[in-house]
Amino acid sequence: MITAKDNEMVKNVVKLMNSARYRWEKRCFAAEGVRLCMDGALSGAAIQQFFYTEAAQQKYAREFAVLHEKAAFSAAVSEAVFKKMSDTMAPQGFLCVFSMLDKTHKMCTIKKKGCYAALENIQDPSNLGTILRTAEALGMDGVLLSDDCCDVYAPKVVRGSMGAVFRVPLMIEEDFTAVIRSLTDSGILTLASTPHEAKDISQLSFPEGGVMLIGNEGNGLCAETIAACRERVRIPMKGRAESLNAAAAAAILLYCLQNGNTVCDS
Repeated sequence: MITAKDNEMVKNVVKLMNSARYRWEKRCFAAEGVRLCMDGALSGAAIQQFFYTEAAQQKYAREFAVLHEKAAFSAAVSEAVFKKMSDTMAPQGFLCVFSMLDKTHKMCTIKKKGCYAALENIQDPSNLGTILRTAEALGMDGVLLSDDCCDVYAPKVVRGSMGAVFRVPLMIEEDFTAVIRSLTDSGILTLASTPHEAKDISQLSFPEGGVMLIGNEGNGLCAETIAACRERVRIPMKGRAESLNAAAAAAILLYCLQNGNTVCDS
């Protein structure tokens, strides 16, 4: 039983929760909650450490047995210590430190007729988590991210993705615009979502899939990235609304892309 808040393992978890730089330096991240811990374990992610409270061990006995068996190290912690490690309002008493996933998927692995989301400079962790969750729910083949997006392993992203971060193929690219330009040159349909000089998405069909680009919450896609795409698309808006939340827009755009736009035509 770990009862000291200044325990080195406890301090390590707190740093993992709060610092993207520290997560990438250590090549691991923390996930909290029964469902997320189980999602990671059942998705094959390596569990370096498993921390739990005695109350959680009794309440979630079946899940405890799975996590305890798969973890390289397990330890009970006091309720006070768990609250220090937690970043949720109502902790469930389970927390795992996972090794970072092998995100070595690169553009050469992209299917010619696949359906992908491509995200540029998304900064809100809740938006990013929701988009990853949507991408998994719609059966997208993967998600490309510019390296200036918020950290995919941030607690709010991991939690918001509802475990999708463990399962959706992710490609983090340093020169995002160059990658998009290369995809366009290779014959893959690249679609820039922008309200400027764009076609209504209902006017297009996507029988061979494509890559749908969604940009920063405030500024959208940069001009160079838009220019690198084959088509510009927009969601037709009614009333006085000028724009949608990035995650809401992504859900509509990706749904149309994945369904060839047959359901969006009206």
